[in-house]
Amino acid sequence: MIQFKNVTKKYGDKIAVDDLSFDIKEGEIFVLIGPSGCGKTTTLKMINRLIPLTSGYIYFKERPISEYPVYEMRWDIGYVLQQIALFPHMSIKENIAQVPLMKKWTDSDIDDRIDELLTMVGMEPEQFKNRKPKELSGGQQQRVGVVRALAADPPVILMDEPFSALDPISREKLQDDLIELQKTIKKTIVFVTHDIQEALKLGDRICLLKEGHAEQIGTPEAFLTMPENDFVKDFIGDLDTHRMQQLTIGDIADSHPAGNNTDYPDYPIVPDDTQIQVAFQHLSEHDGIIVNGEDDNKKILKSQDVFRYLADRQGGAER
Repeated sequence: MIQFKNVTKKYGDKIAVDDLSFDIKEGEIFVLIGPSGCGKTTTLKMINRLIPLTSGYIYFKERPISEYPVYEMRWDIGYVLQQIALFPHMSIKENIAQVPLMKKWTDSDIDDRIDELLTMVGMEPEQFKNRKPKELSGGQQQRVGVVRALAADPPVILMDEPFSALDPISREKLQDDLIELQKTIKKTIVFVTHDIQEALKLGDRICLLKEGHAEQIGTPEAFLTMPENDFVKDFIGDLDTHRMQQLTIGDIADSHPAGNNTDYPDYPIVPDDTQIQVAFQHLSEHDGIIVNGEDDNKKILKSQDVFRYLADRQGGAER
């Protein structure tokens, strides 16, 4: 879907992104993470040409992005910012309708799309679409920001630390909402964050940057079980591989509330003494697993539950 090939961005003598190469697969959440100044937002903004690259190539659907008309390309790439940036004088409906109007959608198609998207994110259309942004909570405003990015059904969504300004409860709820929403919309999402727990929870794959270089690109499982160097280990909390090998899925299930496995009939059932690496194999193929403990006590675990526990255990913190 998106390919970076030897991409470099310079500001005078300062190199912000240095010879960066990777592929972003269609339909995945690809997370860019790293310390402040590592080049993650610059990398994101080069995708929709908000920032021009200095050298190298970025391909979108196998064509260099320079071949696309810039404004049409931006209409076809949704963008969600940390600063919600809704138009305060417009209603929620008018905010969401901006790109469809530019693309000359009919009024009825726009109305149907707004109702569909607001319903999808748990906001009753008749209750919310005629309100102004100031009448909504921060979490509700950010939901509208996500909906606005989806309005014209773009294949790619760019999200630049979209939840970092929210309180922890709202932030976790929106993370969960995004995971559930992605099951329906199946978009290619490029997500910037500085929070390793958020990256582990949301990412299908993660790219950890340092001074414009990619230190490691891989799945959350790979970061937790096979960090490639000391910088990666330190960023995720100095992972102790030996302790990880001793950890079982039952250890994680013990800290998780009980679930009802009848709601998830297709999830595999694994014994509570199953090692984490084996559990990861099941989680790579299914949305969750059912952990079978003593006295046939069963609990549901999903990938994000496991990643959150492991990040907390290893001392991961916001950076």
